[in-house]
Amino acid sequence: MNVLRGIKWPYAVIALIAVAAASFGVLRPQLAAVGVPGLKLSATDRIKQSPPPALFSDAEIAPIGKLAADQRAKADALFAQWKKAHGTARDDKAFAAWAARQIPAPPAATQRTAELHQVQALAKTRTAAGKKAATWLELNGKSNVWKLFLHDRSELVPAAKGNAEKADLKAALKMAKTICDQLAAKDKQPAPYVLDPTLRPDKHIKPGAKGPYSFPSRHAARSAAAVTFLSALSPHRAQDYEWMRAEVLYSRLYMAGHVTSDLTAGTLLGDLIGDYELAISGH
Repeated sequence: MNVLRGIKWPYAVIALIAVAAASFGVLRPQLAAVGVPGLKLSATDRIKQSPPPALFSDAEIAPIGKLAADQRAKADALFAQWKKAHGTARDDKAFAAWAARQIPAPPAATQRTAELHQVQALAKTRTAAGKKAATWLELNGKSNVWKLFLHDRSELVPAAKGNAEKADLKAALKMAKTICDQLAAKDKQPAPYVLDPTLRPDKHIKPGAKGPYSFPSRHAARSAAAVTFLSALSPHRAQDYEWMRAEVLYSRLYMAGHVTSDLTAGTLLGDLIGDYELAISGH
């Protein structure tokens, strides 16, 4: 049956465009995946192409989840000081400099060594399934899962509001990465797999290498900023966001990307950034 039969110009053209657009939407992930110029996969497309495997158990992630949650009150108290002095006007440069100063200095060498021993012990328990979960979380925990959570919310709010919230989350994630990179370059704390290359032979660390640096954790900062922001928008889903953050953080210990103090410092920073983005955007 010809569904276009009897449709007069220009309605036939409009119908063809609509059919093409629908087909393009279905094919877009496949076209982007094979490198068609001008196409870029969205976070939703990436996760559809690579859905999560079985992730870590609640028991495994609970300790690092608790440590991350403990940063919330500290961040709120600190941000109250910023807000009292600066109000809710946007001043990213000044806030970023201030937030960086609120992050504790890296722990003493003895503590970091003890934390490294914890990571080394955890590495001995790795399984094929655990590595698969950690790999997925490392790849998608930086931004994809958080953008997907917000996309779900955006389906239920007016388009203008949804677009504004997406821009706010994007700004928070970007700031988290920027400040982490600055602090890492200043504090120069080698990642666990640099201190002990046997933890990640796939990284091919050269003898005598000093970096990559891991304090504070970018994954932790981005996750915390997202959790703080998203939880204010959708309080009833806060437990889901906190669960995913704990999964992401545990994966970084599991694969020796970070020690615990890297993650708690990153979480504190991310919570501050989330508070800031909420305040200046009026949420």
